[in-house]
Amino acid sequence: MKTIYKKLLILVLLLPFSVLAQNIVGGTVLDKVSGEPIPGVNINVQGTNNGVSTDFDGKYQLSNVKRGDKIVFSYIGYTNTVVTYVAQNSLNVSLEEDANQLKEVVIQVGYGTVKKKDATGAVTVLTSKDFNKGPVTSADQMITGKVAGLQVINGGGSPGEGATIRIRSGSSLSANNDPLYVIDGVPVAAGGVEGSRNPLSTINQNNIESITVLKDASATAIYGSRASNGVIIITTKKGKAGEMQINYNANFQVSEITNKVDALSSTQFRDFVTANGNAAQIALMGAADTDWQDEIFRTAIGTDHNIALSGGSDNIVYRASVGYANLNGILKRDNVERTTMSAGITGNFFDDHLKIELNNNTSLINSNYSNRGAIGSAIRFDPTQAVRNPDGTFFQWYTSPTEINQLAGRNPLSQIEQQNSFGTAYRSIGNIQTEYKMHFLPELKAVANFGYDQLTGRSFGNTEANFLNGLSGSGFNNTYERTQSRFNKLMDLYLNYNKKVESINTVFDVTGGYSYQDFRETFYSSNFNFQSNNTTVDPNFPSRINLQSFFARTNINIADKYLVTLSYRRDGTSRFTESNRWANFPAVALAWKLNEENFLKDVSSISTLKIRGGWGITGQQDIGISYPSIPLYLASNTAAQYPFGSQFYTTYRPQPYNSNLKWEQTTTVNAGLDFGFLNNRINGSVDLYKRTTEDLLLYTQNPSFFGFSNFDNYNVGTIENRGIEIAAEVIPFRSDDFEWRIGGNVTFQESKITKLTTTLPNTPGINVGGYEGATGNFIQNHQVGYAPSSFYVYEQAYGVNGKPLDGVYVDRNQDGIISELDKYRFHKPAADVFYGFNTSVTYKNFDMGMNWRGSWGNYNYNNVDSSKGSFNNILIRNTDLSNGVENVLETGFRSNDTKRFESDYYIQDASFVRLDNVSVGYTFNQKENTSSLVKLTLSAQNVLLITKYQGLDPEVVDVLGRTQGIDGNLYPRPITFTLGLNVNF
Repeated sequence: MKTIYKKLLILVLLLPFSVLAQNIVGGTVLDKVSGEPIPGVNINVQGTNNGVSTDFDGKYQLSNVKRGDKIVFSYIGYTNTVVTYVAQNSLNVSLEEDANQLKEVVIQVGYGTVKKKDATGAVTVLTSKDFNKGPVTSADQMITGKVAGLQVINGGGSPGEGATIRIRSGSSLSANNDPLYVIDGVPVAAGGVEGSRNPLSTINQNNIESITVLKDASATAIYGSRASNGVIIITTKKGKAGEMQINYNANFQVSEITNKVDALSSTQFRDFVTANGNAAQIALMGAADTDWQDEIFRTAIGTDHNIALSGGSDNIVYRASVGYANLNGILKRDNVERTTMSAGITGNFFDDHLKIELNNNTSLINSNYSNRGAIGSAIRFDPTQAVRNPDGTFFQWYTSPTEINQLAGRNPLSQIEQQNSFGTAYRSIGNIQTEYKMHFLPELKAVANFGYDQLTGRSFGNTEANFLNGLSGSGFNNTYERTQSRFNKLMDLYLNYNKKVESINTVFDVTGGYSYQDFRETFYSSNFNFQSNNTTVDPNFPSRINLQSFFARTNINIADKYLVTLSYRRDGTSRFTESNRWANFPAVALAWKLNEENFLKDVSSISTLKIRGGWGITGQQDIGISYPSIPLYLASNTAAQYPFGSQFYTTYRPQPYNSNLKWEQTTTVNAGLDFGFLNNRINGSVDLYKRTTEDLLLYTQNPSFFGFSNFDNYNVGTIENRGIEIAAEVIPFRSDDFEWRIGGNVTFQESKITKLTTTLPNTPGINVGGYEGATGNFIQNHQVGYAPSSFYVYEQAYGVNGKPLDGVYVDRNQDGIISELDKYRFHKPAADVFYGFNTSVTYKNFDMGMNWRGSWGNYNYNNVDSSKGSFNNILIRNTDLSNGVENVLETGFRSNDTKRFESDYYIQDASFVRLDNVSVGYTFNQKENTSSLVKLTLSAQNVLLITKYQGLDPEVVDVLGRTQGIDGNLYPRPITFTLGLNVNF
């Protein structure tokens, strides 16, 4: 009995301790999107003072926790997560960004940053969660269709292909319309070098943290001379304090051609020649059935790998990465091999008074360009001929057994196999930036940024010894080489003062400084002719452009309600003479945060409501040549020297110049509205703008008997751009396990030339846009009252059956003669509307997303049909045959004069809707007490195209990005399937 009492007594004594038992729980807190650990997360037991914070690795350990306690995980910019404790030993949590705190996003602007909620200009920021997924190799592909007012047209389906990028249509007619790119604080040189492809592909896409697009003048004017076409700021990833983190990204991709030009099949070709050719032409046909497009295209495979290491201590953080990509194109032999390296280190010293940041991004790209001429040849070459002769040589057209037919087309596969074109390109972008907060005045800091952008490239190639069977005049064994070097140096020095004056509840942020940028370039070119044993060398003349600027900006924030931005920049360029060298670029912007006013502050449904307005002037001086304003002489190459006796002497000719050239200036007025409702589950912006560019820099014809060339650069004309941009995102559903997001943007735009060499509307205008089929002629025209590059054509006449009448056009001026005076301007290549739409769904560990894009109101000149769609394109001579396209069967066109080529019949609606990419991903459960992450992604790019356009693809642009809307031999865009792997540990 005593034993029972003792046991009961012990149980009573232990009961309070068991009830009050204290447990310990630990784990890791990660970012839900990136999988990276988050240091400094607050972890508290709800309703108590018991709490801890995560360390540099995102790890924590919380004691004194009881079963049933609510544990709250909170961090600025993320949604709070509450978990009920049920005696777990480990508790890992993934935090998701809080849409309500998007307004706290920090935006990179010129020479500083600003919170998104305080931005006064038209600015869009994209981060990793916004970027396009799939086989992305450059920054432009990451943001295609994502930004209102930003249009990206890829140059074709080749890997690493360049793109034409326009912000708000571009501001010029013949000067550079590309935006300014700023990479980690370094404004980089426009374009690439010999041997390179897309200049933006030199930055590994896995290293990009954010891309900021500055669109209106109030945001861009601080960059002055180079910001007329907007600014794109690319910021690479930086290290975070804590133990070393390793991130590995890899993908494997397969590309297939989905659409080919409708060239006549061998059966159609035989029927056509038999019905329309003469006996000699009929006798030329072979017995084969060759689809030349199948012969030159292939299934392409590519791989891309990137590994990054990051970490650091309290005051020094680092990140370094190495990437390697080997991508094949669908055109046989087309290949690009890219190696990238990046490194960044940031140090904070003297109690955070001194900050030093070093960045470097380096790339080496090797290319095999294949021969794109084979794409056009595959459409033109006779499909009844075999690929090879019985002796194994490539079939070609001959005028005799020992002489190649110089007028005939070339075997497409021989062009690929027997002509070599290679390229190597190196680029290194780096900078060191120091910020020092004065000890005696912490509100004042001095910033010095020293940077460089170095590019070197080499393109080289040859024809094989058996090219065109090594016959005389074939060009066999010829070689060429071109090398180019560009070096850009940068120095920015400025002071920044940021102070809140409590007595008036106003924050002043004042910046002022000086910028120096120097561009140097060299170029070398040589060609060797094997048969003549002659090498032609072009003279090498180094060039230099110097830009210097003084700038100032003031941001004023009154009571966190009223915002004012004032900026001024004075720019000088070496391109112009001393009297026209300098120009001034001011800007002002105002904003009013209505949601901070008392009458709206307590309205819970309104998260953000801000009205913006801005005005500013930006400049343009980039016309492609370094010395357009001073008299120079050009030395002849070695093939154009003058013989005198037994010696050959270099000759010199005067170059065109215009000493009166001055800055092209663009004035922009912008009005905008930023909104967010229901805890920012509905958010977006609306912008209206008008841009007027005066003193257009235009490369145009000289008057008769004037100057040293037929063309020269002048300041003539004015162009106006107007537009409306709308962007929005909606989160229809959100829970712990499921989220659905819908986003989109639409841009309405209009461009019109209001002044050219004259303001009169009925003058001939300026012809542009050359085309294949009629050398020296043009299909587009600049004219007052019309959009730039409007199509300038004859009006096609049609029969009662609705078919076009061959060689018959409308006499629009009714003078009884069909002449140039009957041409009219008919549609334009620029879209009236372009848009993007995206949606994403996450469910537990699964995620899915898709991106659509399209345009309306844009037209193309179908130069494939016009140059390959008449009888005379097929039955040209009695010595050889050429193929054509099916359009010849529809029209029956026989005429081959300029009027047929310039008929409005070939101007076709190029509006489209494209499903750019679809992706599905799965994130495997992380191990306990670790920040490791494994994610698999399957994606497809260029999935679906809906269009009425009769050509191969409605998105066309020339290689240099200067001409839109003329559809020649486009490198087909394939569908690409990608399997991706992302591992963090």
